[in-house]
Amino acid sequence: MAEEMNKVENRLQDLSQEEKDRILESFNNFKNYLNDQVSKGERLGLGEEALAKAAEKVADYLAKFEEPRNSEEKVLKELWTAAEGDEKHAIAHALLRMVQK
Repeated sequence: MAEEMNKVENRLQDLSQEEKDRILESFNNFKNYLNDQVSKGERLGLGEEALAKAAEKVADYLAKFEEPRNSEEKVLKELWTAAEGDEKHAIAHALLRMVQK
C-alpha cells in the first residue's frame, strides 16, 4: 500500500498548473476528477481503505498547497483543517461515497 500512496503523491506533484486549474475550476470538475481516480484505483484492485488513504493524501495536498476556488472547496478545506486523525479518515470515506454515486 505504501507504493500506491507514493504514486498518489507523485501524481499530485506532477500535475501542471493548467491541470490543477481545470480540476479545481468548479466543484463538479473536482468531483469528476476524484471519481476518475477512484475508478482507476478500483480497476487496479484497491479496496475502500486504500482508496480512503489516497483520498486523505489528496485532501492533505489540497489543504497545504492549493487555495479553494469556490465555496464548496472552502468548506472542505475548513473541515479538513479542523479535523484530526479518525475524523479526517471519516471525511475521506464520505468523499469516496460522494463521488462514487
